[in-house]
Amino acid sequence: MIPRYLFSLELDQLPSFEADFLIIGSGIAGLFTAYKAREHGSVLILTKQRAEDSNTEMAQGGIAAAIDETDSPILHLEDTLAAGAGLCDPRAVEILVTEGPVRVMELVELGVRFDREGGAWALGREGAHRRRRILHASDATGEEIARALIRECRGAQNITLKEDCFLVDFLREPRTGRCAGALVLDTATGGFMVCRAGAVIVATGGAGQLYQNTTNPAVATGDGMAAAYRAGAELMDMEFVQFHPTALALASAPRFLISEAVRGEGAFLRNVKGERFMLKFHELAELAPRDIVSRAIVLEMEKTGADHVYLDLFHLDRDRFRARFPNIWRTCRRYGLDLAQGYIPVAPAAHYIMGGIKTNTEGETNIPGLYACGEVACNGVHGANRLASNSLLEGLVLGARAAAAGSRYLQRVGRQLPQLPPRLTGKSNVNLDPEGSLWKRISDRVRTLMWEKVGIIRTGQALAEAAAAFSELENKISSYVPSREAIETANLLTLGRLAAVAAWLRTESRGGHFRKDFPARDDLFWPRHLIFQI
Repeated sequence: MIPRYLFSLELDQLPSFEADFLIIGSGIAGLFTAYKAREHGSVLILTKQRAEDSNTEMAQGGIAAAIDETDSPILHLEDTLAAGAGLCDPRAVEILVTEGPVRVMELVELGVRFDREGGAWALGREGAHRRRRILHASDATGEEIARALIRECRGAQNITLKEDCFLVDFLREPRTGRCAGALVLDTATGGFMVCRAGAVIVATGGAGQLYQNTTNPAVATGDGMAAAYRAGAELMDMEFVQFHPTALALASAPRFLISEAVRGEGAFLRNVKGERFMLKFHELAELAPRDIVSRAIVLEMEKTGADHVYLDLFHLDRDRFRARFPNIWRTCRRYGLDLAQGYIPVAPAAHYIMGGIKTNTEGETNIPGLYACGEVACNGVHGANRLASNSLLEGLVLGARAAAAGSRYLQRVGRQLPQLPPRLTGKSNVNLDPEGSLWKRISDRVRTLMWEKVGIIRTGQALAEAAAAFSELENKISSYVPSREAIETANLLTLGRLAAVAAWLRTESRGGHFRKDFPARDDLFWPRHLIFQI
């Protein structure tokens, strides 16, 4: 049973902070939204750890934009719609590809240093793109973008950035239902606080930590999605999870992402017998859509009894590779892998969730005053499968639109802050024994269930078993404690159950969702979305 609030609290006893715009999250979506919103009022950014701790910081490949004279937004739109497998909102994609180049050039004006070759942009190519349109900064594009945006936000007079501030629940005005702010846990002190605002924009990123094997950082626990769901927001497309085909597969190493741009530069996939196998699965071979490459790798691993395949670099210019991918080169060396030998062991890992808080193309949710952008949102841009390097672009384009929509909202309703509920009635009081090991055991169980039963290749029976297991775990928890680990566990349990139920209900295969018992795409019955709301 999902409670409306996790904790019972008297809000007037807590420290309070106020702003015109409350933005939660410090990835590209949150930071760029803050950068745009600062023109319209005061901005308070909250982030769970350090400002640098986000999926954006880890993004390697780059950001897609049709800026080359041989390219066009129409071609970018067609590629995005094809990857989305019939579930994209064409209007949302049109906005993405037409407004994208302008937003990318704003990054350049802010000091982001994308690579150049001579006087032209050095454009890369990734899976399912028919043109070279990926701007990159070596193989650490996200780090370069984050550097510039964090510097800009820290230096802005009307932006306040608070770190170690963990979203617990959204607060709604009792009379109107308008979003009034958020209950936040200060993870440095362990105390709660209230953050109030006229417009609240959630950009907390995805939920990659749902899975045992993931390319996502530890902060990606779906907090914004779960809190929004408890507050009454609609969540959509939760069954669509993208698995990146090529994460580093070494027992001694985390699932470090080996960028798709490596295959874009010509690397082959081979099984442990040395056989190049992608040619038999898709005409684009190694550059097929990610879901196809991921399933092909799983099948080859099952066929050979191995827990990995290889990326073959042997035929590539090693000096050029090292110059193009210095971060990958260094990381592999750190874990004892000599890339001069030409092979990288890889396997799929959870990477991106296409589902999330349902919004329109202005970032508006069904809750007045609450907006969402970036991976936490589901706005129709990605459909059933995200086109590579579209996520950073989405953060820019939809972030800017959310800031503009929030500004219009404040002009319409006025700057007076909405009222808070006098008291929260949740599942727990706050003076309970932490029981830290309990939460780790439950979250580990969630990750294992998701990997084994809600993973790359799914069946109805396994999905039903996972959903039942999540419900049983939820019912066993009688109370929560005010710790990051307990709240993250609650969020993972909620999202894991929703993903399993959505995947069980969708009796077809489409994009990032593949059912072994329903392997065909059903365009007669299933070109539709599944929406969950309390």
